[in-house]
Amino acid sequence: MREGWRWYGPDDPVSLDDIRQAGASDVVSSLHQIPIGRAWTVAEVEERIAIIERSQPHRTPLRWSVVESIPIPDDVKRMGGRARESIAAWIASMEALAACGIRTICYNFMPVVDWCRTDLEWELPNGARALRFDYPRFAAFELHILERPGAEADYPPEIRAQARALYESFSPEDIEYLVMVIASALPGSTTEPMTIPRFREKLREYEGIDEAVLRRHLVEFLQAVCPRADELGVRLTLHPDDPPRPLFGLPRIAKSEADYQALFDAVPNRSNGICFCTGSLGVSAANDLVGMAERFGPRIGFAHLRATKREGDGLSFFEADHLDGDVDMVGVLGKLLAENARRSEGDAIIFRPDHGHRMLDDLAATKRTNPGYTAIGRLRGLAELRGVIRALEYSR
Repeated sequence: MREGWRWYGPDDPVSLDDIRQAGASDVVSSLHQIPIGRAWTVAEVEERIAIIERSQPHRTPLRWSVVESIPIPDDVKRMGGRARESIAAWIASMEALAACGIRTICYNFMPVVDWCRTDLEWELPNGARALRFDYPRFAAFELHILERPGAEADYPPEIRAQARALYESFSPEDIEYLVMVIASALPGSTTEPMTIPRFREKLREYEGIDEAVLRRHLVEFLQAVCPRADELGVRLTLHPDDPPRPLFGLPRIAKSEADYQALFDAVPNRSNGICFCTGSLGVSAANDLVGMAERFGPRIGFAHLRATKREGDGLSFFEADHLDGDVDMVGVLGKLLAENARRSEGDAIIFRPDHGHRMLDDLAATKRTNPGYTAIGRLRGLAELRGVIRALEYSR
């Protein structure tokens, strides 16, 4: 398998040399500066390739091999195949990437909000800081800040009481922080930043769209895109919902093995694949990650390897160390290595460490970091993953 590293572009506080020194060979990047829905051009793709692969000719080579992500425009999620212009623009972006030799594309189909957390700097017992999803805090946001109509029915009485008490304890700064974390689009997000009024408006636009309708819209998108992806030799890898359950009364359709199997059955094209994110899928105790890695092996074009730890209520969780938490990472890696051994060198699985802790020098108040994407936390994660892989390879 090939070691990748998420890089947000020239403004990323983690440099290309940092990636080299971490030992990764493959860069996972995107053209975040391009508005959602506008087609990428070959020239724009080549400009980013030149920075990653040719700007430092005397350094260890890097390759931009995975795009994460080409955002799916909102009208595709709401309208499916009827959003013809947006789908055509997405295909044009895919064609520009393929023309430049980049043939693995990660994307997601989460409506309104992308990955969701309530805390970006939750302090661990060792002093490092992690991303966290706190269920009562999320309920306080939805019930008393967003004030979504009908949200009360989604929460049991004890959680509503906790949410009320939390909200009454919030300072204006606490509320501003929670709005920023949930509504303002986290790094790498493929949704637009929103104010609270805009958030409410977006939710109204999804009225009447249930799980069956959203799944149908994704199938229509894939039916339009996959034939061209097949021709280009492109792998499309759908990232799981994060967290893998409905939020804000909105459906989520990439949260379980059954969800993915339904998509593979509906669109069996070779290009229709999965981004196997152990952290997102691992939040749900119902997901058998080792079994999924084995059963979906041929569909795995890209992997995010991290571990989440469920808390006592079963709905709150935080980002654990890569080899801890609720993910059997050794078991998952064993299945991924077995699948990778069946592939040609040019078709190797690319993985990256995901959501490292903020720790050591990255804790300095003067250090600019992206939440979850610090250099040192991910360096630790990659080192741990690499150690497991070497041990498994040796045992074989």
